Amino acid sequence: MVGRLDRWERLLERQLAAAPYVLLAISTILCLLTGGRPWLTAGLAVLAAAWLWLVPRGAVYVAGLVVLIGALCTQSVWFASFFGFTGYLHSWQYLKGKWRFAGVTGTAAISSAAYSGGLPEPTPFSILTFLFFTGAIVAGVGLFSFVGEITAERSAERKRMVTQLEQTMRENAGLHAQLLVQAREAGVLDERQRMAAEIHDTLAQGLTGIITQLQAAKQGQDWRHVDLAVRLARESLAEARRSVNAVGPGQLEAAPLPEALKEVVDRWHELHGTPAEFTVTGTVRPMHPEVEETLLRTAQEALVNVAKHANASRVGLTLSYMEDLVTLDVRDDGIGFDPKLTAFGLTAMCKRVDRLAGTLEIESEAGAGTAISASLPAVARG
Repeated sequence: MVGRLDRWERLLERQLAAAPYVLLAISTILCLLTGGRPWLTAGLAVLAAAWLWLVPRGAVYVAGLVVLIGALCTQSVWFASFFGFTGYLHSWQYLKGKWRFAGVTGTAAISSAAYSGGLPEPTPFSILTFLFFTGAIVAGVGLFSFVGEITAERSAERKRMVTQLEQTMRENAGLHAQLLVQAREAGVLDERQRMAAEIHDTLAQGLTGIITQLQAAKQGQDWRHVDLAVRLARESLAEARRSVNAVGPGQLEAAPLPEALKEVVDRWHELHGTPAEFTVTGTVRPMHPEVEETLLRTAQEALVNVAKHANASRVGLTLSYMEDLVTLDVRDDGIGFDPKLTAFGLTAMCKRVDRLAGTLEIESEAGAGTAISASLPAVARG
């Protein structure tokens, strides 16, 4: 629709540019056919055409045009009937303010005199009649020109709006492309962080346990440690496959969260020999899979840290079901550490809990052990 209007506007502009020459030609032909003086009429017509073609648009151009219209109207009234419209159009188009009405009035006075056969007789009636027709022509030309000017301004405003809209659409397209790139980069980063956390929580912990069991088997010549290492290797391989496929921990598929945590605690005690207790409080109910997975991974990471760094003689885990929250507390009586440390395991633990709008609190001091509390919204399964 916009393209069609643009074509029409360009066609109208070309027609308006050609109109003065067409009107001049029509007036000249009619004048010659009705017995005008051919050489004088043709000479004035050629002069008028040259004036239209060569003279720059402005006040001088309009003044000369009005004079030429007056000279041509002395040859025939046909010039007032046709070519005179050029004086109205160009006076309004190329003059400003009150000078527009001056050009239109001069052209109207010439046309009125041509229609009347000459200047009015010096009588009140003739003068008033001349002034009336001149004023009527000026009022009509002014009204229609003003309406045309408003229409042109509206058209220009629409063009500006269309241009602005096109620019906005281009900017939006650029922003959309940028957002797609950022979303892709964010997705890649999230996936990398997820894989890093999964590797840390599964492969790294499993490999650490395997190394520990193999070292114990080497030192004590106890094949039980080798069996434990083989079992850890198989479990770690299964967890690695589940992590790649973004599947939850296998423990939670085989048992509810409390039983899965009890199995993790018992397995940890079997591997490391440190006494570990697990307690459940509140009414046990199924939680959203992501909530249960986060609590299970938090327990695994906390126990791995106890085995690596705490040198504890006792560990206790408590899973508490409350009305709005489900909380996991892990306590040990080890050597403690500085809670301000930013180790990868602690960072991953915090990110897991934060992702589900939970809170993770860590309290520790030298010689007084460590307490970790992870609280998550009690979002029920399904």
